[in-house]
Amino acid sequence: MATTAAEGSKKSPDDPGQSGRAADSTELVNDHGRTIIADTVVAKIAGMATREIDGVHSLGGGTGRVVGALRERIPGARVNHSQGVAVEVGERQTAVDIGIVAEYGVAINDLASGVRRNVIAAVERMTGLEVVEVNVTVHDVFLEEDDDQVEAPAQSRVQ
Repeated sequence: MATTAAEGSKKSPDDPGQSGRAADSTELVNDHGRTIIADTVVAKIAGMATREIDGVHSLGGGTGRVVGALRERIPGARVNHSQGVAVEVGERQTAVDIGIVAEYGVAINDLASGVRRNVIAAVERMTGLEVVEVNVTVHDVFLEEDDDQVEAPAQSRVQ
């Protein structure tokens, strides 16, 4: 799903937009044309902004993380920056749902607040869309011992 700004939302250049900036710099539709922002664009921006926060170990739920881990092991494979991120994009607004794995010891409420702030700032700055909500779901807590168990080679049953 992609978004376009409604023709009826045009403002005069002297009328400040919702963020207090001049309308001609923030409108997705103006006298010179229309800007369309795809869902994947917003999802990638939100994913990158989430990964920037200390305390976020990874994005996505169980299945998404398994697929992502397999993808990382394939030479030349690209990282899926929108893994664990779902968005709904409207004409002037967007809503974001993010699933994360937190690192053990991090205050989860502070982590979620930091993710929200960073995602809102990045998406609004880069797209001009108003972010109406950012929902954060913590699927798991990462423990160092979990990583050690995964990396340990399996004992051979035969010699």
